[in-house]
Amino acid sequence: MYLIVGLGNPEKDYARTRHNMGFNVINELSEKYEIPTSISKFDGEFGSGMIEGKKVILLKPQTYMNLSGKSVKQVVDYYKIEPDNILVIYDDIDLQPGTIRIRKFGGPGTHNGMKSVVEELGFKNFARIRVGIGKPDDDYSLIEYVIGAIAEEDKEKLTKGISMATDAVVEILKNNIDIAMNKYN
Repeated sequence: MYLIVGLGNPEKDYARTRHNMGFNVINELSEKYEIPTSISKFDGEFGSGMIEGKKVILLKPQTYMNLSGKSVKQVVDYYKIEPDNILVIYDDIDLQPGTIRIRKFGGPGTHNGMKSVVEELGFKNFARIRVGIGKPDDDYSLIEYVIGAIAEEDKEKLTKGISMATDAVVEILKNNIDIAMNKYN
């Protein structure tokens, strides 16, 4: 069984922000593979189903970004999911909008949601897909940039990144992470 986690913030005010790229990928997978994430448990919203012949759990932690690891840890412990079967998707300011990066493992960088996941799990040897959102102009605060309204000219690029990340998840499940990294990185 695979756990596919999208990081984001739960309130409607955050739904269309750069910080919710992980949730957006989960929403796209949910719709494409008819796996509703309507079960409220483990401090999250989740659902289970099949993608490319693999049993998956799609999870959107509802703890707010900085405490995402609490929800992830509960699911990992309950279902006894191995690190190799965990995939976390989140936004990254160091990547341009419309791009993604896949890694087999690594540190959390400056992303507070990933810091929480690594801290709660106690390990960092799980896969992740970073969805590029770009950096704000110098005169714009980082917090306003990631949780504020998205400029119309950025929406198309961000949507492209969400679609690429969705396709990358499918590629990882269908083939493997090395093939997905060669294809999308």
